[in-house]
Amino acid sequence: MARLNVVLLEPEIPQNTGNISRTCAATGISLHMIEPFGFEITDAKLKRAGLDYWQYLDVHYYKNIEEFYEKNEGGNFYYLSTKAPKCYTEVEYPENTYLIFGKESAGIPEEILKKNLDRCVRIPMLENIRSLNLSNSVAIAVYEVLRQQNFKGLEEEGFLKIFKE
Repeated sequence: MARLNVVLLEPEIPQNTGNISRTCAATGISLHMIEPFGFEITDAKLKRAGLDYWQYLDVHYYKNIEEFYEKNEGGNFYYLSTKAPKCYTEVEYPENTYLIFGKESAGIPEEILKKNLDRCVRIPMLENIRSLNLSNSVAIAVYEVLRQQNFKGLEEEGFLKIFKE
């Protein structure tokens, strides 16, 4: 499977991060978290939202974005932002993709977006709406990349497959 990564830049809400962790665990995607966090990593709300999937999660922590870039050199970075000019479905995501999401209250800093404009993508929505929930945005973008990869390595049939036997 093409390597896919989700990056949370300074996440603030533990329930969102817990939900994102669960999505990553269920899809075999690595989660990268860049400090500072708006919660303690041991927060009960974070753990509860992630349910019992923590042992399946490949998670990496970084003190700042510079450390993240240094340790993931050669990655294909895509920045999801409401300020981006291009729709997330207009991109063919290559191997070793990193989907980067900013903190809930402010998104990705504009100086980062300006330096990477050709890699900035957005999820369409009405213009008078500020943003989608972070965990929903992650799920939307992740499943687009997985769809492009034909869901390689993921089980595509649900529990009803038992009735086919």
